[in-house]
Amino acid sequence: MKIVKIPLSDLKKPDRNVRLHTDKQLNEFVRSVEMFGQIRPIVTDENNIILAGNGLYEALKRMGRDKADVLKIPNLSENQKKKLMLADNKIFGLGMDDLESFDAILEDLKNDLDIPGFDEDLLRSMVADASEITEQLREYGTLDADEIAELHAARERKEALIQAARENANQPDHSNGGGNAEPDGAANIRDGAENDGGHDNADNEGREVIRRSVICPYCGGTVWL
Repeated sequence: MKIVKIPLSDLKKPDRNVRLHTDKQLNEFVRSVEMFGQIRPIVTDENNIILAGNGLYEALKRMGRDKADVLKIPNLSENQKKKLMLADNKIFGLGMDDLESFDAILEDLKNDLDIPGFDEDLLRSMVADASEITEQLREYGTLDADEIAELHAARERKEALIQAARENANQPDHSNGGGNAEPDGAANIRDGAENDGGHDNADNEGREVIRRSVICPYCGGTVWL
């Protein structure tokens, strides 16, 4: 089988076509041919009766074209011809859009969104929404310089409290006869740690200490403060 050029006047529409073509669809067919050329042939039987491509045929006529690329399939039975017409219209409707890939391609196209079959204003809206969401995700969880400095200062204060508590823990408590009361420094550490928020941990004395961390917005790693 090979594709040949045939005058449009020699092609014949079937008695019954299972697909109705709206003016809007035919106009988009015209836009597509103007932009890309005839990218697929009209399929006919040996008698030039169209089996697939009636919409393209009508679009070419609207454009004033004289000839079309045609793929002839001879020796089909009448039942095979009918099945081909039904199958051609149905199979293409069974696919599903990969929305992630669709969005990625729109992002690649940027402002060049004149695409046959699509509403350009709608595509621009979709690209704008995707860009806005991407920017929000990029900024999510980031810290400015002041926030980072504040966290480092809090870490230094916490380390100083921990050190003071450990020193106090090693000294006997003479106020209650050497009992097991918790040193004031240790209590202060726990209170300060609990107000800090973050990940639970424990120091060498078994007291619960909270460590603070941030998630790096670029690599996703945990940065302990």
